[in-house]
Parts: sequence; structure tokens; C-alpha cells
Amino acid sequence: MTTKTQTTNDQTSDDGEQFDFQAEVSKLLNMMVHSVYSDKDIFLRELISNAADACDRRRYEALQNPKFLCDQQLQITVFIREKEKQIIVSDNGVGMNRQELVDHLGVIAHSGTAKMVEKMAQKQKGGDQKTGEEIPDLIGQFGVGFYSAFMVADHVQVISRRIGEDEAWSWQSSGIEHFKIAPVQRDQAGTDIILHLKEDAESYLDSSRLKQIISLWSGHIQFPIMLAVDDQEPEMANTGQALWTLPKNEISKEQYAEFYKSCGGWLDQPARTLHFRAEGKLDYIGLLFIPSKADQNLYDPERKSQLRLYVKRVFITDQCQDLLPPWLRFVKGVIDSADISLNISREMLQNNPVLGAIQKAITSRILSELEKFADDNPEDYIAFWKEFGKVIKEGLYESTDRQDKLLNLVRFQSLESGESWIGLHDYISKMKPDQEAIYYLASDKSNTPHLEGYRSKGYDVLFLPDAIDDFWTGMVGRFEDKPFESITRADSSPEDKQNEPKDGAEKQDPGVDLLLARLRSDLGEYVTDVKASTRLTDSPVCLVAQSGGMDLRMQRLLQMHNQLQEKMRPILEVNPDHVLIKQLVAKLGDKDQGELVTLAAHVLLDEARLLEGETIDDVAGFAGRLNDLLTRLLG
Repeated sequence: MTTKTQTTNDQTSDDGEQFDFQAEVSKLLNMMVHSVYSDKDIFLRELISNAADACDRRRYEALQNPKFLCDQQLQITVFIREKEKQIIVSDNGVGMNRQELVDHLGVIAHSGTAKMVEKMAQKQKGGDQKTGEEIPDLIGQFGVGFYSAFMVADHVQVISRRIGEDEAWSWQSSGIEHFKIAPVQRDQAGTDIILHLKEDAESYLDSSRLKQIISLWSGHIQFPIMLAVDDQEPEMANTGQALWTLPKNEISKEQYAEFYKSCGGWLDQPARTLHFRAEGKLDYIGLLFIPSKADQNLYDPERKSQLRLYVKRVFITDQCQDLLPPWLRFVKGVIDSADISLNISREMLQNNPVLGAIQKAITSRILSELEKFADDNPEDYIAFWKEFGKVIKEGLYESTDRQDKLLNLVRFQSLESGESWIGLHDYISKMKPDQEAIYYLASDKSNTPHLEGYRSKGYDVLFLPDAIDDFWTGMVGRFEDKPFESITRADSSPEDKQNEPKDGAEKQDPGVDLLLARLRSDLGEYVTDVKASTRLTDSPVCLVAQSGGMDLRMQRLLQMHNQLQEKMRPILEVNPDHVLIKQLVAKLGDKDQGELVTLAAHVLLDEARLLEGETIDDVAGFAGRLNDLLTRLLG
């Protein structure tokens, strides 16, 4: 938090205390001041949205404490002051006190924002022409819409008074490095945002243009939005009717899209829209959107829901984590319930049985809609899957009762599909008659040695590149009676199990057995066993996990998070038909070549580790062994 005691450069002047902006805010403001934007209209949408939230929150707090009731109707007024070249957005909502002005308008507190701002700054420094288009997207995604005011204003003043408090405060800044806080007078609770327009933004003083912007972006706001020019009588600029309460046949696709953008600041187009009313045991309305693009905070560790909860059109909270499971956190929109008390506190919402029942019902609706999406528009669904598939796969691990539905939704690239994506039904329909399992590789590397035998025998292998894949495959186990089988485990093989050689039908070269024994002796500290491989056709060696054990990638992941105390030793598989292995077998008969075989054994182990994506702890030792081996061979 940026407070007076924490900011070394704060000063007190005649017109208030001066504070430094948080570094990320300064960068964001600098980009707004010096960049060119394709649509500056966004500033009004953001400020009106903030004002509506303030009115919503005052109405909610008044339910808990009647003294916070407003004597007048809660509303938002946009004033145009032509002579002063000002636009004022005023509300009689909850208001802010001094500390809230410092905290909310001096820092960006949302996770991931600082990183995103830095990325945008680097793009701008490099002359990237897309920067101006991406910054408004940042605004909507991180809730920092207030700062969009500096796209059109060279000076902004905020006058605010918190409900229940007598003091009012002024916040003002030119959007450079500092802002000032000072006490002022305001007759009632609420907030005024005064924009001193830049010369190139004076077209916003046109009342018809502002009315058009309000109608487009904020027409659904349920509080009256009044537009007043100088001393003229204010006139209504919105319908004030919540879109979700209207019949579906009265709402156009464009209106849905406008609501989607205005209610959350999202600039993409929704991929699917669900608008429904549930009646019976539960009475609620849902207006849900499945987005087409992922937010920058999709992978925020808190995995917050993006649904707003209303009770009989009264806003309750946008922080209700019981409305959707975390693996559907990308779904946006509104739930308006008639079965929850208006007097309920946000704390009492936790584990509320009504919310539990609503979550179960809307989760089923969303999954059914996604299934329909995949069937009706497979190409668009793949684009959606690339954005959100990793999140949906969390549900396979966390929600066992939804696994069947979710398994129908997952998509993969595979050894055979190349750049295309397939579902599990597609995979099973093309399995070989003798294939008993769904083969998968916990990676997206199509050039790994583990694939060689499967490729040569025509078996398809699914690529599972995400860390979550290591968890859900073990949790799910099977699909349509076919087990998931990792090809990097010792008990997995591309050999035709129906045509395995009978006992005694084929015997391994005794020299290979001797080499395996020698490698076990030389490498026993690092591997549990050394075996002849049936999966390799081109590479000399590879590492595999023990039968029934964890994949090597899972082991690395757990080690990275200090959740695996002892490192599990893999198995080294050797390709008996590879020319290098045959030469090593030949070297065993030469007593003078013993050191060379040992040296080669360690270099082969290092090679297998690198191919598996592991890091070599002793890089200098690896380089030394490789140089020594080359010297012996070339000397």
C-alpha cells in the first residue's frame, strides 16, 4: 500500500499532501499520456461502471445499516461544462474516505498487473504499433478503469465522501508522478470525478456524442444516468433496465455483446451466450458468457470467479466463489437470485445451500453448452480450447462427478494428427485392433526417443504438454474401458502383445547381456536398472520411469515444489540394434577398452537426461567426459 508513512517522497503543501504513484501506475499513466488509442470512448464506460458499482455497494450497505440509505434516488449524472472544458461524472454512491483514495487511486493491487504493464512498456519502447489497442484491454481486465480518464484529460480531480463519515476529500493529479490529497467540502456521500479535457479531446463536450456513448456502453445500467449540459435540465441517457431481466426474444446479438463489454470491460467477443430463467425449487436468472479470449489474470493463484451475484436486481457481490467451480472461472456474467435474503452478509454467503444448488445447475448448463459448441463449430471450439483448455482440465482432477462430461470436451494434438486437434472419441475410433490402451506422452515434443517404436508400428500417441495432465490422467484412469498409459514408463511398449515371442523363441545376444550388466555396475548410483529397449528404433538410449511409478515430468514438478523428498532413480533403456551399442558390445572383449566403456556409459546417461528435458547438475563434468571420449576415439 502507498501511504504517507511508507512513501519517502511525500510532501505537504498548501493544497494538500503529495504522494508518489506506485511505479506500475506511473508506467501505465505514461503510456496513456503518450500513446495513440483507437477508441478513447472507453474512459466514459469505465467511469460510469465505477459509479454504478459505488451505487450498488451503497444500496447493499444500506441493507445492513439503514442509516446509510440515500435520501434521494441513487443515480449517476454526467455534467458537461463547455466553458471550463470539463466533464464531471458524479454519483451518490458509497464514496471513499482519505485512505481509500490513497489505496485505490495510487496503486494497482491486482495480481499480474505489474508484469503486464512492464510488458506493455517494453512494446511501446520498441515502437510496437499494437500497444495502443492493447492498453484498453488491460484496463478492463484488471479493474484499473479509473486511469483511463487520463486518455482524455490532462488533469483529474476526485472529490469524495464516504457514507457514515463527515469529512470529504479531494484527490487530484496530472497523471505524471504524483497525486495530492486534501480535505474539501461535499454536502453528501458520493463521488465527483472532474476531467479537465485535453485539447484533442474537446469533441467529448458534444452532448449528442456523450449520449450515444452512454447508450452504447452503459444503456443497461440499472441506475438512472442523467446527462446535463451547463445549467440545462438533465435528461435521461439510459433505459435503466437490467438486460438479463428482459425476454431473450427482445434482445439482439449486438445488445448481448455490448452488455458483455460494458459489464466487465472485456473487449473480445463472447464465444457463446447463455441466457436462461430457472423456476421451480430455485428461482433465478442467469446471463452467462463464455469468452473467446483469456484474461491476463486467468492463472491468478486465487482462481476467482468472474460472476456477479444479484438478489432481486440488488447487487450483492462480485467476489462470490461458490457460484462456479474454480475450473470454470473464465465464465463471466450475472446470476440474479430470488431465493437469497437481501440482508445476507457476504460472510454468510459461504457454503450457502442455495448457492450450492445454483452452482450445480449452472455448471451442468455450461458443460452442455460447451459440448454443443464443440459439435456445432469444431474450428471455433479448437480456438476456444487453446485459450481455456488448461483450465478446464483442472476439473478432471478436482471434480470426479464431472469427469465423463469433461472427457468429451478435452482436445489433444497427437503423433498422427500433427497440427490438428482430436478428441478421445476420435482417438479410440482409430485405435489398432490389438491396441489395449490410450497411449500418451507427457510432453508436446514429437522428436523424443520414446515415440520411435510407436511411430514405426503405426500407434497414435496423445501429447499432454501441461503440468495438470500429470495429475488428471492418474485420477481418471480410463476412458470407455481403455486405460490411459504413459509411454515413458517401463511397463509401456509398442510391441504387439499378441505376437510377443514365445519362451525360447528368441534369445538376446549374450554380448548385449554382458553390456547391460556392465552398465548396471557403472551407473548403479544413478539408475535402478538398465534394460534392452523395445521402444527405440533410432536412438541409442532413453530414460523411463519405473513400472507403475510417476512419470519423470511429474517427479521433476514435485521436486521443483519440494514435495518429493528423495529423487527417484529412472530406468535406462538401451537399443541393442543401434550401431553405437553394438560397438560398445564389441569393446567389452578388449581389456584395454574398459575405461572407454565406462566413460561412454556416463555420456550416454547424460544424453538420455538431456533428451528427457532434465538439467545436468555437473555441466563441467559432462563437458569433461565428452571431451575425454572424443579424444580417445580420435586419438
